Amino acid sequence: MKIIDAATVAARLTPSRLLPALERMFRDGCTAPVRHHHTVAVPGAPDGVLLLMPAWRAGEYLGIKLVTVFPGNSARGLPAVSAGYLLMDGMSGAVLAMLDGNELTAKRTAATSALAARFLARPDARTLVVLGTGRVSAELARCHAASRPALERILVWGRSAGHAAALAAALARDGLTASAAPDLEAAVRAADIVTTATLAVEPLIRGEWVRPGTHVDLVGGYTPSMREADDALIAKASVFADTRAGALKEGGDLVVPVARGVLDERAVVDLHGLCSHQHAGRRSAAEVTVFKSVGAALEDLAAAILVYESG
Repeated sequence: MKIIDAATVAARLTPSRLLPALERMFRDGCTAPVRHHHTVAVPGAPDGVLLLMPAWRAGEYLGIKLVTVFPGNSARGLPAVSAGYLLMDGMSGAVLAMLDGNELTAKRTAATSALAARFLARPDARTLVVLGTGRVSAELARCHAASRPALERILVWGRSAGHAAALAAALARDGLTASAAPDLEAAVRAADIVTTATLAVEPLIRGEWVRPGTHVDLVGGYTPSMREADDALIAKASVFADTRAGALKEGGDLVVPVARGVLDERAVVDLHGLCSHQHAGRRSAAEVTVFKSVGAALEDLAAAILVYESG
């Protein structure tokens, strides 16, 4: 069994290689049961959560991501989320490799959004606005920029001005034209693409701020009670998701509008529909598009196979 560390995972999951791998997996599909959630008691601290995310292609590969979310880790100076990935042979079930799951998750999440933007953002999009200042926000900025040569500037907004400035500086060191955005509304109004990776439970983006032709990429809200965009945006947009089943069950940005009658769930198109060309994606320069990402085991499997076969 190979042990593949974070640095190796990062080096092998470049956007130019990962986006085509994800596109093929979304187009061709795989078996991916609903993820398992288990509550784990932690003495003297909030309960933790164990998530199991399996996926496989018959006769090829079988994989499972194990994720732990332990909120009490902040008091210990530890990350709240940890992950590992096991890749197995699809014929024998033998374990082939154990991969760093944190790096794999960050890379595949950003690449999935960049893949969706290929279908949904205008080709001439020049300004990217990033909401959030964490690890996934940084990956989103880099991956969108790597896959969109026309992009000219990146604006970073965060609840902490200092954190926004730090992320903008890090992106600038990578050779990107990036700066902190002190005014969220002004930044969104100037955006061609907005990408969000926050823990917001109340909407940050208002539909009235989003101009015609904008693409909005919602990544942060992963429970039905979390929202990054308001009903007005969902009502005016064409809505897409990584997987319909996941987004309509877990993503508050879609769950709540559906419950309120703002969004017809039958109108939501997933990445399989885009990658298989059953839906053309953006239909006009003025169309507003929204992509809701909640994460899917097939994304992990595609990324893990790419890492393993690149060795």
